[in-house]
Amino acid sequence: MQKPTSRLLALTFGLCCFHAAATLSAADVEPGFKSLFNGKDLSGWEGNPKLWSVKDGTITGITGSDADTKINHNTFLVWKGGDIADFELRLSYRIEKGNSGIQYRSKVSENGKFGPIVGGYQADFEAGKTYSGILYEERGRGILAQRGQKTVIKEVEETKDGKTQKKTKVEVTGSVDKSENIQAKIKHEDWNDYVVIAKGNHLQHFINGQLTVDVTDEQSAKAAKSGALALQIHVGPPMVVQFKNIRIKNLSGDSVKKNDSSLLQGKWVPVEIIANGKKLEQDVLDAVKLTIHENAYKTERPNGVDEGSFKLDESTTPKKMDLMTDSGTEVPAIYELTEDTFKACYALNNSGRPSEFKSAEDSDTIFVTYKRKKD
Repeated sequence: MQKPTSRLLALTFGLCCFHAAATLSAADVEPGFKSLFNGKDLSGWEGNPKLWSVKDGTITGITGSDADTKINHNTFLVWKGGDIADFELRLSYRIEKGNSGIQYRSKVSENGKFGPIVGGYQADFEAGKTYSGILYEERGRGILAQRGQKTVIKEVEETKDGKTQKKTKVEVTGSVDKSENIQAKIKHEDWNDYVVIAKGNHLQHFINGQLTVDVTDEQSAKAAKSGALALQIHVGPPMVVQFKNIRIKNLSGDSVKKNDSSLLQGKWVPVEIIANGKKLEQDVLDAVKLTIHENAYKTERPNGVDEGSFKLDESTTPKKMDLMTDSGTEVPAIYELTEDTFKACYALNNSGRPSEFKSAEDSDTIFVTYKRKKD
């Protein structure tokens, strides 16, 4: 059995300072708002780099007809700065063919063949003339407001064949304008301004200053209070979608709730390492320093430096983490995380992902507890 080495300790560290905070644009933003896009690269965002890039100072999503860009599922570019709750979001968009949308208070459900798959509220828009401005719930309840509608979302009970089920009811309570009037204000394949306002269960979309939907979501079991922000490219014929001037404002309290990616940013130090059932000495722990930038990690130790990348999956219990070392080794792990404590159990030598936070003798697992390093 191979004994734990400083190289193995480097593998165990892989996750400590995930820098996914929002980046500031070079352009000035309105008072109270902060920019989420720097106009240069996709720092702070995560998606398929074969589909998403920065062109001419804009976030650009392109699908095509080859194996890498002909998508078979909707996929997204996810902002990694934390979950958003009550906010006002402002951006400009442009689309050629197809349809797209802005996900908010959403959830990243999995990583598909072509990138992240996201479900939740969507401020829809398209190159066509029907759906721009609607509220659609991706992978959920479907259309919650057609363009021009004021709606209230309710939960009702329906009995059929002696069985009672809870159903979603979309009740149209009024109009904000005629759909054709709203469409007339939207520029075809040109830049348009989109605003999304979410406060409590009240949701509003605006395009070029025109209110397009006004929704009150009273179905408490399904009405999201917070979640991820993401940009969509939709399955279908080749399309191009672009975004710029993306900025957000908190409307009440702390409207951005840190997700695990954000919490991991900073520096960490191990306070306990158990490798194959053996607790390592304090002098070993003291010699290890860990830093993470975006999805990359760097481990400094007395006899060298190790670097690599990682991915997180917050949707499972326990949560999953996958490391890719600089030498190409894949290391599966599970983790727990709070503001100042990070616990991870790593599998070595192709022993399979751990299912619990422990390291027994001859288990080929390492269980590490980290504390955030104070500057």
